[in-house]
Amino acid sequence: LVQSQEIQNRAARVGFDWPEIEGVLDKIKEEINEVRDATDKVELEGELGDLLFALVNLARWKGVDAEDALRDTNRKFKKRFAYVESGARDLGRRLPELSLEEMESFWQAAKKMEF
Repeated sequence: LVQSQEIQNRAARVGFDWPEIEGVLDKIKEEINEVRDATDKVELEGELGDLLFALVNLARWKGVDAEDALRDTNRKFKKRFAYVESGARDLGRRLPELSLEEMESFWQAAKKMEF
């Protein structure tokens, strides 16, 4: 993510950039479709890389550090998932024994506890 930000910042400084944010959003949509249409792992890897690169560009356009944003989301996910695991233990069950609906219920409860 950091490398992508640096590359895109350098390109933008010399004018190689979308004139409007709509171009960035359209590119993300295009890349999502290409991910959806990928037919093998090699193609999928390339398309996912393109999508990530486009998402970093959106973050740059919005003045958000992509690395910080992902780090914060990782932290939130870990905290919420730990709550799901704790909920399973409280029920005297192992996590794989919970239904997806039960896990989602704990997940939503964890989200409500955040401020």
